Amino acid sequence: MKDLSPQRVWGRSFAGSAPWHWQFFAHRDDSLANVLMLPTGVDRECVRTPKMARVETALLVADAPLSSRKLVQVATLADVAEVHQLIEQLNAAYARSASPFRIERVATGYQLLTRPEFALWLGKLHHRQADLKLTPPALETLTILAYRQPITRADLEAIRGVQCTDLLKMLMDRGLVRIAGEEDTLGRPFLYETTRKFLELFGLRSLDDLPHAADLRRRPPKPVEPEPETDAEAA
Repeated sequence: MKDLSPQRVWGRSFAGSAPWHWQFFAHRDDSLANVLMLPTGVDRECVRTPKMARVETALLVADAPLSSRKLVQVATLADVAEVHQLIEQLNAAYARSASPFRIERVATGYQLLTRPEFALWLGKLHHRQADLKLTPPALETLTILAYRQPITRADLEAIRGVQCTDLLKMLMDRGLVRIAGEEDTLGRPFLYETTRKFLELFGLRSLDDLPHAADLRRRPPKPVEPEPETDAEAA
């Protein structure tokens, strides 16, 4: 059987005025250095090696971000460093071919995402507006909680000035907030914090990626240093 790799997929532009190609190519060898001859107009950075293809496929079918270690396992790779290298190569290929996709670090793993400019059309397709839309009070509650976590309901209500019981329950039902433990004070009230789903939904690697996180996030209280004893006290 004739070897068809590297392969080119041709099509028409969205305007229908000029030919275009996806710049998606495959090669049987994992070493790009062995790719000696390419069709005219083919960018070397747009060649998919088998390892790149396996990483891309795993991210495409996954319904949640995949950690580096998980990608090592499912794509049969050497180590985590190779995962990072392959993802950089894939993102370079996406950028050079004007692809609508990009691999981003989300929460504790990687996820294949569409670019922000396509959100409007994808939202209409999947009806995500209705599913994910939060009311202004719910969004305000979530914002305060995200920056001040872990936080008790009483502290949250003191900041907002209104009761938050129902809003907290709704955010927990949606998987955006969870109970993080109990505060070591009278009555031991629950502490609330955001979940991994919150990071995934808002495309954050960690809470440090929140806007102005360094200024607005809760800081641990500084330990009170004892005042130095005076000569009179020492006597």
